[in-house]
Amino acid sequence: MSPSPEIVTTVVTGIYSTFLKREVRISVLLPPGHDSRERCPLVLFNDGQDFPALAMEDTFASMLAQGRIMRCVIVGMHANEERISEYGIAAQADYAGRGAKAGATMQFVVKELIPFLVSQYYVKPNEATYAGFSLGGLMALDTVWNNPDVFSRAGVFSGALWWRQKSLDAGYQDSDRIMHRQIKAGSKKPGLQFWFQCGTSDETDDRDGDGVIDSIQDTLECIAELERRGYAWKKDIQYIEVKDGRHDQQTWSQVLPGFLQWALGR
Repeated sequence: MSPSPEIVTTVVTGIYSTFLKREVRISVLLPPGHDSRERCPLVLFNDGQDFPALAMEDTFASMLAQGRIMRCVIVGMHANEERISEYGIAAQADYAGRGAKAGATMQFVVKELIPFLVSQYYVKPNEATYAGFSLGGLMALDTVWNNPDVFSRAGVFSGALWWRQKSLDAGYQDSDRIMHRQIKAGSKKPGLQFWFQCGTSDETDDRDGDGVIDSIQDTLECIAELERRGYAWKKDIQYIEVKDGRHDQQTWSQVLPGFLQWALGR
């Protein structure tokens, strides 16, 4: 007989961002009996408005009850109608100008949201995990890569790692992928770990006709860049490929327990 799920408290609140010039809604999931005497690890997600579709609260409660993860605080940052502008890579918009406000999002997360969560919900500073789905996964990876003093782990579910500085019909080459270029130009940041997921039915595009869909190719080649920087496969990097997995919340909810156990396993 399975243990009864723990009673998780969910708080939906808002924090005004001077960088984004708007109030950002957040969903905060707290373990039972959480108070100021307990400093918990933080797992931050983009697209917190999708927590219900991901069954985030039920998964969190069940895994706590089973003792599969340590007590933690899970926070989801809600996106709004400007998601395509506010999520991306901070240093550079893509060829179509998408992600132009990603730098402001990164500043909000690092300088406003994290300090707010440390003071209000007693999360541990400087050891956070940051994850996201699709474009939110790209945003999380970029933020972790550039802020290793704040984050220790990145989770990328079906990440938009195709994000590029040149369109396919304008002489695109694989070197135009912005996240790959950034990692290649950087150096190893000790202590960082990375978790990637992609589904075999994530999309159908195969730009080079090699029989591997672009989302899987972009993910594996991003991992290869990390390996060249000195990160080790299955030690610093985990990759989950879901057979028939799609680019949707149903697929992501299936792998969510594995991700949480990777980030917070006991």
